[in-house]
Amino acid sequence: MINALIVATLISSMGSGDFELGVILGEPTGISMKLWLNGSNALDGAVSWSLRERGEDKIHLHADYLWHDFDLINHESGLFPLYYGFGGRIIFKDKTQLGFRAPLGISWYLSGAPLDFFVEIAGIIDIVPETDFDLNAGIGIRYIF
Repeated sequence: MINALIVATLISSMGSGDFELGVILGEPTGISMKLWLNGSNALDGAVSWSLRERGEDKIHLHADYLWHDFDLINHESGLFPLYYGFGGRIIFKDKTQLGFRAPLGISWYLSGAPLDFFVEIAGIIDIVPETDFDLNAGIGIRYIF
């Protein structure tokens, strides 16, 4: 098992801090950020818009609390943590939508570079204005500051 202190040291050595900023492409597409709280937990979020429905400008905001498992994949090219979590989202449009998110993804922290490549899918249960189920998926890259 990889020690959380070792993971935190490896991640911080890839950049000068514990904050990541970049882009996420998919549904929705926008600006992605992540703040590490310790060696295995982080907060992430995005400010984005939907490309699914043309003619409807919809701003998406989401935030998640994440757990990372660094023990599943070990490779000399970098760290490959699987992550999962829970959070919420708001979509601003004619009728504002409010719901819960459950993301699942994998990151690739490239050895020797301050970059986080990631792929994720998130199940969503909207509760306002009506109950509905949705999926979001995306790929992205963030720079570690």
